[in-house]
Amino acid sequence: MGITIYHNTACGTSRNTLELIRATGVEPQIVDYVKNPPTREALQQMIAAAGLTVRGAMRDKGDLYNELGLSDMSLPDEALLDAMMAHPILINRPFVVTDKGVRLCRPVDLVKEIL
Repeated sequence: MGITIYHNTACGTSRNTLELIRATGVEPQIVDYVKNPPTREALQQMIAAAGLTVRGAMRDKGDLYNELGLSDMSLPDEALLDAMMAHPILINRPFVVTDKGVRLCRPVDLVKEIL
């Protein structure tokens, strides 16, 4: 079984999810999505496969979210995706992709559904 985690080492939830995956005895492919973000198409596919909205996949904490005016609920998905592509730190984390599905693992235990 292949497992890919879109990981941010600065995020405790991401680190805990990685630890939980490794506890199964599998070493996942780790993608530092801040340095190596997914393509727009791949991000859209992960969001859809996880059953999320684009807004639901966006990190709304931190100054950047507010500085860019992303709390404006009238913004279309395309504008939110543009922001995530320009500033990958706005992609919520960690996304985990396995043969069983895709989850945004917040809370961490959601990863168990796809392991």
